[in-house]
Amino acid sequence: MQTNLAIHTQGLTKRYGNRPVLRNIDLDLPWGEVLSLFGPNGAGKTTLVRLLAGLAQTTSGSIRIGGLDPEHKGVEVRRMLGVVTHQTFLYDELTARENLRFYARMFGLANVDERIEQVSETLGITSYLDARVRTLSNGMQKRVSLVRAVLHRPRLLIFDEPEAGLDQEGLEMVEALLDAHRAEGGSAIVTTHNVERGLSIADRVIILSSGRISYDEEAGSLEAISFRETYRERTGVQL
Repeated sequence: MQTNLAIHTQGLTKRYGNRPVLRNIDLDLPWGEVLSLFGPNGAGKTTLVRLLAGLAQTTSGSIRIGGLDPEHKGVEVRRMLGVVTHQTFLYDELTARENLRFYARMFGLANVDERIEQVSETLGITSYLDARVRTLSNGMQKRVSLVRAVLHRPRLLIFDEPEAGLDQEGLEMVEALLDAHRAEGGSAIVTTHNVERGLSIADRVIILSSGRISYDEEAGSLEAISFRETYRERTGVQL
C-alpha cells in the first residue's frame, strides 16, 4: 500500500462505448506536491479528474488514493478528497451557509459554524453566507463551491479549471489556498488552460494528448514561452 503517494494509477483506461478517452494512464503524485494538468479539449482531462474523484468508473486499470482502493474504501477516500468541478454541487434554494452546514454534517465536523466562518473568510464569501445560492453570481458560487471542497480539511484537492468565473481577487485566493495546502503536506491536481498560472502554482506539469500522458516535467525549470511551444508540438494545438 503506497501511502507515500496521494495518487497512484496504473494502466488507467476509460472508454465510452468503443471510443477510448483515456489510454493506459500511469500517474504518481506524492504528498506535498501540486500538479498542473494541461491538454486540449477532448484530451481526457475532465474524464481523468472525474475518475480520480470517484464521479465515474474506470473501464480498466487501477486507482489508489493515499494507498487506498476507492472501490473498497470509498468512505475513507472521500474524506481525503476536496473536489471542485464545473458543477458546484450546491443546492440553489438553500443559502450558502445552509449548503455548507449540510456538507459539514456529512463529514461529521465539530464546531461547524466556526469552521464555516474560518474558511469563508479565507475565500471572501462571509458577507454572502446568508444569500440563497441561486441569487449569487457565477464567480461567487464558485467561491462557495471552493469553501465546500476544503471545509473538511481534505488531504487531496482535485480542481477542474477552478479559475473559471473567478475575478483576479478570487484567483489570488485560490493560489494562496493551494500554497497553504501544500505547506501542510497536502497535494492537489489542477486542470487549467492558463500557462502562466499553471506553471506558477505547480511543482509538476503534465500534458494530456489523445487520452495519453505525452509530457511530464518539473515545473520549476519551465518558462511559459518554451512550454507553449512544447504544448503545440505534443498536441498540435496552440495554447
